[in-house]
Amino acid sequence: MSEDQKKELQRQLWNIANELRGKMNADEFRDYILGFIFYKYLSEKMELFANKLLRSDNIDYSSLNDANDKQEEYVLAIKEQAVDNLGYFLRPDELFHHVALQGSTNPDDLIEILERILNSIEHSTMGADSEEDFEKLFSELDLNRNQLGRTVAERGKLIAKVLIHLDKIDFRLEDSKVDILGDAYEYLISQFAAGAGKKAGEFYTPQEISEILAKIVTTGKKKLKNIYDPACGSGSLLLRIGRHVEVGHYYGQELNNTTYNLARMNMILHDVRFDRFNIKQEDTLERPQHAEFRFEAVVANPPFSAQWSANPLHLQDDRFSQYGKLAPASKADYAFIQHMIYQLDENGTMAVVMPHGVLFRGAAEGHIREFLIREKNYLDTVIGLPANLFFGTSIPACILVFKKCRTNPEDILFIDASKHFEKGKNQNRLRSSDIDKIIETYEQRKAEDKYSYVAKLAEVKENDYNLNIPRYVDTFEEEEPIDLDEVVAEMKKIDLRSAELSKKIKQYTDELGIESPF
Repeated sequence: MSEDQKKELQRQLWNIANELRGKMNADEFRDYILGFIFYKYLSEKMELFANKLLRSDNIDYSSLNDANDKQEEYVLAIKEQAVDNLGYFLRPDELFHHVALQGSTNPDDLIEILERILNSIEHSTMGADSEEDFEKLFSELDLNRNQLGRTVAERGKLIAKVLIHLDKIDFRLEDSKVDILGDAYEYLISQFAAGAGKKAGEFYTPQEISEILAKIVTTGKKKLKNIYDPACGSGSLLLRIGRHVEVGHYYGQELNNTTYNLARMNMILHDVRFDRFNIKQEDTLERPQHAEFRFEAVVANPPFSAQWSANPLHLQDDRFSQYGKLAPASKADYAFIQHMIYQLDENGTMAVVMPHGVLFRGAAEGHIREFLIREKNYLDTVIGLPANLFFGTSIPACILVFKKCRTNPEDILFIDASKHFEKGKNQNRLRSSDIDKIIETYEQRKAEDKYSYVAKLAEVKENDYNLNIPRYVDTFEEEEPIDLDEVVAEMKKIDLRSAELSKKIKQYTDELGIESPF
């Protein structure tokens, strides 16, 4: 699909959003659209799979009627194959285009039909390897909310409009271009993140930031056995890595139920098989779900300075025990860093987005920061980003890169990219050239005046392990000296123009016979 076709797809999706606009908050109607997109994707994937199996019999799956005994044999045989290969099953009459057509002619029964089908998808996975990945996947898609309409009939009519719009969109899955749907999915998330305010930042990392993190952890790699995000949100950061290298397995953990469902949907939408991803819903710091694994790449954009228990019992947890201190209860930033380092493999790379405060705050955070540098020597690179890049917060952030086996153990690279960006109406954005400059500097580990600096560990020690970037990268711009003669000449011109104006005003007032103010 061309870029123009992709933009047209995005325009159509935005038009669908307008059907629900005003009914509920942006982050709420986003979930409905994405849920129906996912249902359409599952339907088209199911139909393509079934038609391949039926090709030799010259039968179209959507035309089968499982009320017919002979045709029911086909349906049952296909169901067994579908659950094994796709992880789920849809009957012919449950396919999206059938339901959309039925909804356009009989919207009164649409809500009941959709609820039955969405439950059927989940039930089709029971006892299969994919059961956990589909469990309660549509739990946030409440079709009986009053915001959709006061009556069942009103709700059915509104949902019917959305389905009809979606039915007109060709996802072109037969061309093996599922990423087109995935890109549209991310487009919707980004648009609604902009409209949803602070809440959006909990599940969406701007694509430019994801690109930097992905390029950092894949430098010099063509394949990664496994990757992990302990605050995975919608999963877009994990999937971004998959665009750069071949990934064996995707692992993630997410606390919020809605975004946990989005992450699982996003994996399947990007054609990641159910047996290649493991996304869990839980509090990562309090109840980690993948503690037994070590990962070649660990990435995250955790919520900035979130609260956590900081329970002293955590000092007995292997993730935190060796540091001797815990991150404060009001700022979990270093708790996330410690957790991620614990999960990082010996040959792995970790890149995490953090608020600038982690670079210089003292007390327990200062102690942990010093331990990571002085005792472990894990910190490899500090990258300062421009302000106002993230949804819901205008504060500047940084990227910290950690490695357990560093190729440059004698120094730390500092990059100040804070002045390299394109200003936007709502958010600033990094241009391709800005991203390339960051990555090139990171890979070549080069120093550049007013942009980057390679600091020896001894210098960092002299600074008491304070990592505030201006201590290492001098970006001060001297102002040009003032030419006093030029200033005096300009003042004389102003005085001359003022005198001429006063003269004209006096002439005008004299002609009118009124007193001049000058």
